[in-house]
Formats: sequence, C-alpha cells, structure tokens
Amino acid sequence: MGQCYSATSANEQHSEEDSSLRKRCLAKAKEQRSRFYIIRRCVVMLLCWHEYGEY
Repeated sequence: MGQCYSATSANEQHSEEDSSLRKRCLAKAKEQRSRFYIIRRCVVMLLCWHEYGEY
C-alpha cells in the first residue's frame, strides 16, 4: 500500500510541475506578445514619420 501512496504523491507533484511550467510558458508568451507589439509600433512610426514630420 505504501507504493500506491507514493505513486499518488508523485502524480500530484508531477501535476504541480506541469502547472508551474504552464504558468511560466504563459508568462513568456505574454512577454513576447508585448515585445512584438512595441516593435510593431516602432516600425509603423519609422515608416510613417515623413507624413507627420513637417507641420
């Protein structure tokens, strides 16, 4: 019976590791989306600066 308990405990620990990994991946994805947004805005400003450069 000790083996069954340790197997259950190992599964719970594995589940917590998966949850932690998922949170890290989601945080990294959010960071990458933010960076991509900023880069996209900068590129648009660089491409369109001549339209607004002169008053």
